[in-house]
Amino acid sequence: MAKNALFEIGLEELPARFVDDAEKQLLDKTTKWLTELRISFDNIKTYSTPRRLAVLISNMGEIQESVEEEVKGPSESIAKDADGNWTKAAIGFTKGQGKTVDDIYLKEIKGTSYIYVKKHIKGQKTFDLLPEFKKIIESIQFGKNMRWSTQTMRYARPIRWLVALFGEEVVRFEVATVETGNQTFGHRFLGNEITIQEAQQYESLLRKEYVIVDSNEREQMIVEQIKNLEEKENVIIPVDKDLLNEVRNLVEYPTVFLGSFEEEYLQLPSEVLITSMKEHQRYFPVMSNKQELLAKFIGVRNGDDYSISTVVKGNEKVLRARLSDAEFFYEEDQKHSIDFYLEKLQRVVFQVKLGTYTDKVNRVISITKEICKELQLDDVTMNKAIRAAEISKFDLMTNMVDEFTELQGIIGEKYAIIFGEDEEIAKAVREHYLPKQANGDLPETQIGSIVSIADKLDTIVGCISIGLIPTGSQDPYGLRRQAAGILRILSGNKWNISLEFLLEIAKSIYRNTEIEIDNKEEVTKALKEFFQQRASYLLKESNIESDIIQAVTNNGIGVYVFTEEKARVLSERRNDPDFKSIEEALVRVLNLADKTENMNIDAKWFETESENALYETYQNIAADYSQALEDFDAEEALLHLSNLSKPIHDFFDNNMVMADDENVRNNRLALVNNIANMIKKYAELTLIEWKQHQ
Repeated sequence: MAKNALFEIGLEELPARFVDDAEKQLLDKTTKWLTELRISFDNIKTYSTPRRLAVLISNMGEIQESVEEEVKGPSESIAKDADGNWTKAAIGFTKGQGKTVDDIYLKEIKGTSYIYVKKHIKGQKTFDLLPEFKKIIESIQFGKNMRWSTQTMRYARPIRWLVALFGEEVVRFEVATVETGNQTFGHRFLGNEITIQEAQQYESLLRKEYVIVDSNEREQMIVEQIKNLEEKENVIIPVDKDLLNEVRNLVEYPTVFLGSFEEEYLQLPSEVLITSMKEHQRYFPVMSNKQELLAKFIGVRNGDDYSISTVVKGNEKVLRARLSDAEFFYEEDQKHSIDFYLEKLQRVVFQVKLGTYTDKVNRVISITKEICKELQLDDVTMNKAIRAAEISKFDLMTNMVDEFTELQGIIGEKYAIIFGEDEEIAKAVREHYLPKQANGDLPETQIGSIVSIADKLDTIVGCISIGLIPTGSQDPYGLRRQAAGILRILSGNKWNISLEFLLEIAKSIYRNTEIEIDNKEEVTKALKEFFQQRASYLLKESNIESDIIQAVTNNGIGVYVFTEEKARVLSERRNDPDFKSIEEALVRVLNLADKTENMNIDAKWFETESENALYETYQNIAADYSQALEDFDAEEALLHLSNLSKPIHDFFDNNMVMADDENVRNNRLALVNNIANMIKKYAELTLIEWKQHQ
């Protein structure tokens, strides 16, 4: 026999951003729990709305599966005495498993004999095990938790009811003084209390009470209603995936409606209007067939279409107030100048220990100058980059960004043009905030990329220098995202600038300030580890294996675009049978290196032809190999190293490196060390698990 089970957690409204992750946790934890308990089932279906998380388990076995378990005891030498009799250790072991010494049998593991018994574990009734589901409810993690009433339990929102059913029976337990039952609740305003007689009724019963518990179905309802409005109104409604995802998790029964606002507000920058609609009101903007923004918006009501016209008017009134504020701020901001806003930056703290925003801007200017010099830019481009750095943060002091923080950079570009700045400089003001997400858009312009790197470098080096290193999920300054952004910008522009050079620029600038820096050696170490972690993350995203990542970053990240290319080349070669002999030769050298500090090779101590041949090949490829490294040509550099393969094998096959004669021995070790150092400039190949060997 099999039965269906239903568990529902009823809550005060969850923040939309928590819903999907909580539902995924519920699915993963339930699946793992049932597997570990050895309870059979056909399917697990999860549900979520702002007011509930639920899981429906179809056709659960009524009895936990029984198992035969093999239990390992002590070794035979401990289990038996000198006369071959069972010792107290053996007797105690069997008694602990509910067996006797008659049940013992022997098995050998790696040459050692151990005693074993087989233990039959009878399955319990599923119903008796289900109260343990309480632990799953309590274990769900949220981005932010709260306590309520006198409860010590922390949860995203207070738990108001619990449903726990197995077949038609209620599974009894309680969480935070809330006891389980078979009653749930429909829509807060349109629905009623519901008694669930059997788990499979869950979806249909709630639908009748204006709750669509399947989040994907709610999303589809929203999309279909939007499409219907598009056809009816002959407009285009761009559906932002993130906004759609958020809106579906704000409602239990979605009804889409069309609203409008005064056309005079279209004189505001479109970004202002769209931000007001999307970020503040969760509305979808409406476009004409010519992709022009219209004085309309799409909202989603949590309920049916009863008196929808009243709902539309209410939403129009709220948006009108928002846009009226935006219009006022936009006009007021233009009464001042960039210098006015830059002066205000002097009175705003960026970070207590790192000074004001003016201090930060000055450091960004200095870093920008050094990057421009390294890139050998002409004076015109350099001056544009420096000006972009100078005004990069001015818009933070405007009324518009104060009200709509999402518009930082965007408003900076708009106002910079209004105030007469060069368009390329204005664009860089916006671009220096990019990428805004880990995989977000990168700056398109050269000066935007430079100022973006300078700004992010200053933040990362500054924060880590005063001990603000991200831990766990805590990263208030977004350092991980900014570090990934630096590496992606370097890669996207194919700039041959080493990361270590950039870090040294920022550190040297901080050394010339009055800011108190923690232990400098520790800071350098922390920065290296931090960026290696970010590089590893990005390389893994490009399907590079962990051991290859370690090999190419072991001695630092260097020029990141070159590091990426070396990782790609090695990832391809690891599966190439033709590369096996080459890899073995190079690794043989690395494994024997560092046996002496002597690096001076003297040809007069060579005794064999193979020694001379290896030394000659080493000398022949050295210049070309160095040039390939300078050209950041990963393929060419590895090709030159490959030429060492046969001479290396011949050398090791025909010579005893650790010769009795000290001069001969040291000379051979010097040759090995010099070649090893050459190889290490490419990668630490000993860290790679070569696939040809498996």
